[in-house]
Amino acid sequence: MIDIRALRKSYGNNEVIKGVYAEIAQGEVVCIIGPSGSGKSTILRCINGLETYNEGQISIDGQLVDPNASTIKDIRREVSMVFQRFNLFPHRTVLENVIEGPIYVLRESRASAVAHAKELLASVGLADKADAYPQQLSGGQQQRVAIARALSMRPKAILFDEPTSALDPELVGDVLDVMRKLAESGMTMIVVTHEMQFAKEVADRVLFIDGGVVVEEGPSKDVLGNPQHPRTKDFLSRVLHPM
Repeated sequence: MIDIRALRKSYGNNEVIKGVYAEIAQGEVVCIIGPSGSGKSTILRCINGLETYNEGQISIDGQLVDPNASTIKDIRREVSMVFQRFNLFPHRTVLENVIEGPIYVLRESRASAVAHAKELLASVGLADKADAYPQQLSGGQQQRVAIARALSMRPKAILFDEPTSALDPELVGDVLDVMRKLAESGMTMIVVTHEMQFAKEVADRVLFIDGGVVVEEGPSKDVLGNPQHPRTKDFLSRVLHPM
């Protein structure tokens, strides 16, 4: 469904993605792990057309991702993104945040968008927060609203960019539970994460990226339980068993 070939991305003289290849099948959950600054989030932003890439190509269901083409709007409708910092509109209620995309982008009727939004808010455990404003919610609740907002576009896939890294530790579990349910429902997901237990339990595959390249990839239980590359072993020893 998502095909990445020979992807390269530079910021000035700094090449952050150095020839990445990856394929993600429909219904697959792929976790991308690696140290900070390794290019993980940049890959997601290139997939969604938020960043232009310098070389290579990305296609989604055979359609080339080109941020400068009119087709990028169609791709963004089909591939939603959940950011690290929620990015909710502070002056709009939870319900208004969730219905904005369907109404103004998909041209859905307000009645239909509201009904779907209420279903989604119930599915993420926030049925009673429809009329609240983001600042009245915890970080975990805001992130669950962001997931409901992403789902409101009825996407083919969702990209998660470190969705729990900005949360207090006690709020992480609720967000990961929602993501687990999404994975079980068959949603195609690419998740940049530092939550190794989540990756081990939920991901079909794990990509370990360092220095802008895929160092190791494979089934989650293999990469996380029995890594083969010395760099992967070193990274996991530091993440799983910090000093």
